[in-house]
Amino acid sequence: MTEQRNLLTVRDLSKSYRLGGGFFDSRQGTVRAVDRVSFTVERGRTFGLVGESGSGKTTIGRMIVRVVEPDHGAILFADAASETIDLAALKPRQMRPLRRRIQMIFQDPLSSLDPRMTVARIIAEPLRAVQGIAPGERRERVADVTELVGLRREYLDRYPHAFSGGQRQRIGIARALVTRPELVVADEAVSALDVSVQAQVLNLMRDLQQKLGITYLFIAHDLGVVRYLCDTVAVLYRGRIAEIAEKRDIYRAPRHPYTESLIAAAPPPEPEVESATQPRELSTLDQARDHEAPAAGCPYHARCPYRQEICAHQEPALRTVAPGHTVACHFDLQLKGV
Repeated sequence: MTEQRNLLTVRDLSKSYRLGGGFFDSRQGTVRAVDRVSFTVERGRTFGLVGESGSGKTTIGRMIVRVVEPDHGAILFADAASETIDLAALKPRQMRPLRRRIQMIFQDPLSSLDPRMTVARIIAEPLRAVQGIAPGERRERVADVTELVGLRREYLDRYPHAFSGGQRQRIGIARALVTRPELVVADEAVSALDVSVQAQVLNLMRDLQQKLGITYLFIAHDLGVVRYLCDTVAVLYRGRIAEIAEKRDIYRAPRHPYTESLIAAAPPPEPEVESATQPRELSTLDQARDHEAPAAGCPYHARCPYRQEICAHQEPALRTVAPGHTVACHFDLQLKGV
């Protein structure tokens, strides 16, 4: 039986949170952090989720690893036998055997490591989900993965405070890889690091993907980082997918105004070179007028320089505009890069 091309398929994933709850809190109702999100992740590739703070990208990552319970939708995970498992439908005890196949790299390399544990214990912690590994084999596997991420074996008996931020993140990467997972969810994995260290960690992640065949779901807000590492990019706005396309198409000719604004707001690789995708207004991200979610219509219409009357009343459907390229916009053909 042939191996499935898609390792992960997310369908109509949704998550809401209740507002208020305190005695002095007058807020009422709910907020939709993630609203009917769907996408697929191919084996051996890197799928990027990008958007500003509050767009729902971290919530999506945490639902996939079942740290957060989804309200609705399916998280379909495929194995080598072409069988598909809906992670969203599993109970915690049913999820445990799958933990070794799906691991996570966290944003803060310091707070994600227990300061009371040695590096060896930290990296070995996920192996509790793997049955039948003898103590000697466990120690050897920990040592091997430590060297794989560019750290020395003699570091295993030290504690996290003895390391730099980049080294701590390498420890976090080693912990994610020690069970030999197929999917790694990297949640802002380099955003807390200095720029020079970011480059080293990104290069490490690329090398590890080539050596081990890992599939990444890479969550970020930095478009430069996404452009370097990712193959396919999904742009999120207010918990909804605005656009999905191959990296070259997203950066060369974005089809959603929000994507266009994100690219225009990001510093160009060469400051003297003006962005080819500069929108009609210098960055609509500076003109946030939509603190409250719209009752109807496009969630981006209050900030959109291309908006028309229909945008305030009718939500655009996510539709295919080119092979592998989907967008949720009524007037995507009006963008300058099209």
